[in-house]
Amino acid sequence: MPTMRDTFLATAEEIVDADPDVALVLADISAATLAGAARRHPDRVLNVGIREQLLVSTGAGLALAGMRPIVHTFNAFLVERAFEQVKLDLSHQDLGAVLVSYGASYDMPAEGRTHQAPGDVALIDSLPGWYVHVPGHPDEARRLLLDSVPGDSRTYLRLSAQQNATAHLGVGFQPLRRGTRGVVIAVGPMLDRVLRATAGMDVTVLYASTVRPFDAAGLRAAVTGVADVALVEPYLQGTSAHQVADALADLPHRLLNVGTRRDKEVRIYGTLADHDLAHGLDAGSIALSLKEFFT
Repeated sequence: MPTMRDTFLATAEEIVDADPDVALVLADISAATLAGAARRHPDRVLNVGIREQLLVSTGAGLALAGMRPIVHTFNAFLVERAFEQVKLDLSHQDLGAVLVSYGASYDMPAEGRTHQAPGDVALIDSLPGWYVHVPGHPDEARRLLLDSVPGDSRTYLRLSAQQNATAHLGVGFQPLRRGTRGVVIAVGPMLDRVLRATAGMDVTVLYASTVRPFDAAGLRAAVTGVADVALVEPYLQGTSAHQVADALADLPHRLLNVGTRRDKEVRIYGTLADHDLAHGLDAGSIALSLKEFFT
């Protein structure tokens, strides 16, 4: 199976070849893979080098000129390092762009803490009017990119090295399992491990590859007599807690937040599995958290 990143790069090249109004802006990352597209479209495939603030500002300038920019690099640099430009050049000027990141929360453990950004979605969530997509499969990444390019939305597409075995291409919360004891929301790459963790449990499992806008109606429809909700996100714990609270504001409910740790930074190197375990995001740890919560 191709990776989300491979799928994104192939799809982005197709889009640039087909649509003269689309520009692709890079900061060295993936530039070699897109060298052919850069030769064919030197005015629309731009590599600004390792200058991430300029990366975002260039995308905003292209949007001002009537282009549709796709802006790509690792999320630690695209969102965290260049957040002021995301805020001022895009949001404050009401400009549209498609920001596509790779690296997720800790996809490159050998690179260390500088290349990890579990707080990226929470940062984007501090700005109004953004779409946020967190695909769990390469086919979802392709569809979400193709859907995001038309128009002038501000969209953040978060790619990960971790992925589910099967794509789920629906919109909103997709119910994949029904139960009566509560609801578990699995976001993006968390789905397969949530399905393993909830095997034998009497709970509803909802899947989301788009988290902003938040599908409040879908959550309310899934809640039965017991409004107990577990939110399993592949980034900072509780990032969508306020959305769940708003959706269920008139209902007594309990909420369990599962995600990357807030109480301390995890600065280990190791492997993806080591980081999953350190954050309690492996299937076994998720199962223990859910069973304790729903019991």
